Amino acid sequence: MTDMLVKLYALPPLEAALERQASQGISIRRAIAPEKHLVLAWVRQHFSEFWVSETDSAFANRPVSCWLAVEGPALIGFGCYDATAKGFFGPTGVSEAARGRGTGAALLIACLHDMRAQGYGYGIIGGVGPIEFYARTVGATVIDDSTPGVYAGMLRQV
Repeated sequence: MTDMLVKLYALPPLEAALERQASQGISIRRAIAPEKHLVLAWVRQHFSEFWVSETDSAFANRPVSCWLAVEGPALIGFGCYDATAKGFFGPTGVSEAARGRGTGAALLIACLHDMRAQGYGYGIIGGVGPIEFYARTVGATVIDDSTPGVYAGMLRQV
């Protein structure tokens, strides 16, 4: 899977994305340390151990570089950056039941705005699946010859 590049100085407005989520009863916010065990368990349940490891790394950053989508008392999505490598967005995911409401886009935009606030000019979306989504949502462009990129040689179970 290829990587993509995002101009963090040309992002869509964060406020509009947050307002769209709030109108559906969803809050997008930074995770805090006491939630770590709950977030990691949720990521394990809905996604993969690889993503659990990356999300755990995001909790070690200061400020924490993991953002959450919460509806009522329930976690419905997450997004991280600076987990596998500095300047990289991901992993990110929304529960299957909550997809189609713009939550993934809101998490993406929140994380990328936070990266900009931390001093990054550009962000890399690593190992992209939905290229069209990232291009449409934040103007990301494919980085040629970026497969396997930073993931080369990564251990996998045999």
